Amino acid sequence: MTNILLEVCVEDAAGLTAAVEGGADRIELCSALSVGGLTPSPGLISMAAKLDIPVYAMIRPRPGDFVFHADDISVMCAEIDTVRAAGLAGVVLGVSGRHGGLDVATLRLLVEHAAGLGLTLHRAFDLVPDFAEAVEIAVDLGFERILTSGGAKRALEGVDALASIITAADGRISIMPGSGVTLDTIDALLARLAVGEVHSSCSIDQPAHDPRLVSLGFVAPSAKRTDAHVVRKLKARLTATP
Repeated sequence: MTNILLEVCVEDAAGLTAAVEGGADRIELCSALSVGGLTPSPGLISMAAKLDIPVYAMIRPRPGDFVFHADDISVMCAEIDTVRAAGLAGVVLGVSGRHGGLDVATLRLLVEHAAGLGLTLHRAFDLVPDFAEAVEIAVDLGFERILTSGGAKRALEGVDALASIITAADGRISIMPGSGVTLDTIDALLARLAVGEVHSSCSIDQPAHDPRLVSLGFVAPSAKRTDAHVVRKLKARLTATP
């Protein structure tokens, strides 16, 4: 049987516990998944460093676009230093140029600063005008994998593009589908894509328990929560895939 790796993105201590209990192979550690993920706090990084599975930390200092300026880059370098000092396995990052393509010079600077850490290129990749060219850039810079939805809101909607990206990669770099990868979509994705790993939040909706928190703007009416049962079921599906 094929054993496709499952990376689970989490944003808090409870998510870490659920991902491990469910059998995740790797964790992408973030804060603020509601805006696509930001750099996690030092405390959460320290907690994740105690786990027995690899953890890659998001390096994204603010919400919004992926066009980062000098001050942003300085913050990102400091965040990479924090991740390295804690002993995590790697980092997840990406930088866009002003016209949507990858900012190769800034990416090279960050990659060099992250020497010794594993590297995932995040979904800034989905904004590029030429996927094949961006794959070559990622390979040249030494990324291990590209997290991508094929330029669509959800991976299943971008499955044709994902297939083309995998062809362009030609085994030189892992292409990891992400966004909307769930128990309901995984079979359709794997029917079309030959991949070695997938990325999922493995989450369920949890309504806010106190309406006052909603009315005061502290929380949304509901939020996503990593669920160990969903992690376990998705991992079982990946392990059983012929």
